[in-house]
Formats: sequence, C-alpha cells, structure tokens
Amino acid sequence: MSTSEIAELRRTIGQLRQCVGALRSRYGDASAVRRLANDVERLDIDTADLDGTPLAVPAQAKAAERVPVPDTPYDPALWHGADDEGVGGYKRDQR
Repeated sequence: MSTSEIAELRRTIGQLRQCVGALRSRYGDASAVRRLANDVERLDIDTADLDGTPLAVPAQAKAAERVPVPDTPYDPALWHGADDEGVGGYKRDQR
C-alpha cells in the first residue's frame, strides 16, 4: 500500500473509533458495542502490520497485570458453614 492509502485508512479507522465511542455513550457496554470496538482495534492492528510500524499499546493494556494464584490449598475456615453446590447442605452443622 502507498503512504497515502495507509494515511486514508488510519483516518477512516479514527472516524470509526469516534463513532463506536458515540455508540458506547448511547448504549453503554452492550455486547454489540464491545464487538464493534474489538473490530476497530483489529483494523488498527492489521493496518500497522501492513505499514510495518509498531502499534502503540493502549493505556488500559499497559495497566493490566498478572495476578498470581497460589497452588496451596485454601484455609478450610473460609468454607465453614458453606453448602456444597447442588448437594443442599450436605455438611451443614446440626445443632
């Protein structure tokens, strides 16, 4: 693609992003709006691949961190008095 075609594509993606933002303000976090926003991001990623320039990482993606989950068992006291799902009080205290 030529430089002018890439520039036009980026401008159009920017307009799409604005439209999706307007839809989000009107319809909230509806699944259709999320899919549209995802599609716009994919277009931006694919355009960067065609252009050969690295894509800037969105701020919210930078803030996301991994949360370690330990392999050790939970303290049994956390489950004291809880029913097993589907069993209906199998281990309920009988006082």
